[in-house]
Amino acid sequence: MKGARYWIPLLALAVVQTVGVVPAAADGMPGEPSPVPSAVERAEPSPQPGAGERSIGIKLLDAPENRRDDPRAQAYIVDHLPPGSTIERRVEVVNESSEPMHVDVYAAAADIVKGQFAFAADRAANELTGWTSLDVSGLDLAAHETAKVRATIRVPKDAAAGERYGVVWAQTGSPADRRHNLAITGRVGVRMYLDVGPGGEPASDFEIEQLSPARGRDGRAELHARIHNTGGRALDVNGVLSLSDGPGGLRAGPFTAKTGTTLAPGDRAEAVVPLDSRLPDGPWNVELTLRSGLVEHTARAAATFPTTPGGVGAVTASAAQPESYPAPAAAGLSALVLAAGSFLFLRFHRRRRR
Repeated sequence: MKGARYWIPLLALAVVQTVGVVPAAADGMPGEPSPVPSAVERAEPSPQPGAGERSIGIKLLDAPENRRDDPRAQAYIVDHLPPGSTIERRVEVVNESSEPMHVDVYAAAADIVKGQFAFAADRAANELTGWTSLDVSGLDLAAHETAKVRATIRVPKDAAAGERYGVVWAQTGSPADRRHNLAITGRVGVRMYLDVGPGGEPASDFEIEQLSPARGRDGRAELHARIHNTGGRALDVNGVLSLSDGPGGLRAGPFTAKTGTTLAPGDRAEAVVPLDSRLPDGPWNVELTLRSGLVEHTARAAATFPTTPGGVGAVTASAAQPESYPAPAAAGLSALVLAAGSFLFLRFHRRRRR
């Protein structure tokens, strides 16, 4: 299965640590940095490496058959397993530079904190990493060479139900020495979202609860959307905003929603769509579409952006709830209406015969 490859350059003496993680693949947009206790945090793809720069890349090669259409499962290890199960996934590590490189590979802990997928420092462990083993711990790669690493996850029979998070990392760097006072470390990784429990997988879903037009302190208009994870799995939310019927019939967009919002089940967070500072205040008809994997919702509203930086504008009409019933609900409602209509018809017909 194809997957996007992302890499970061290791610039001598430029940073203490750079961190990269393959972003959500729903629309190919890079993820925003997550909280990492390091000097530099970076999760976006970098430009192509220049001469003498050292870089590594990583991508997921496998995904479950039942997730073939799920873009998140093409970038991340996303699965639901009953206790006692075992799965294997392969990742590909590549030396993008023109010189040989040693690469360490390992699994480390992660969590979801305040709407962000947070990487633990260094090689910190958790329950999921204790279940995860790799067939190699290090790779010696020639220039532009690739290698495959097999990750095996064995869930104990007595594992408690719930979702766990981690990352399969590929890391390289140079230690401090007489000439260099700083150790230089770079790593890129593939996230793991593993849910454990009997029976089928919990459903994934979310609601767009509120839209708020605002203007940042830099003068740029912004649309804020409050999102509520109403399902049983973590979500990586991204999307686009379009504006129509503005002053003089203007249209604008689509604008990309700020990515990097990850919600644990039950969590709420705010997605922000930055706009242009020259955008008229409105009123506008706004249409925001957000998605995570195969789950997608659209909210519409009539909104006016504030004039003052730091202010909040007005929403005069909102349609943040889903526009229509899900297919099973609509089918059930149609059947109910049909049954009620049949009952009333038969009752009326019997009365006439009397």
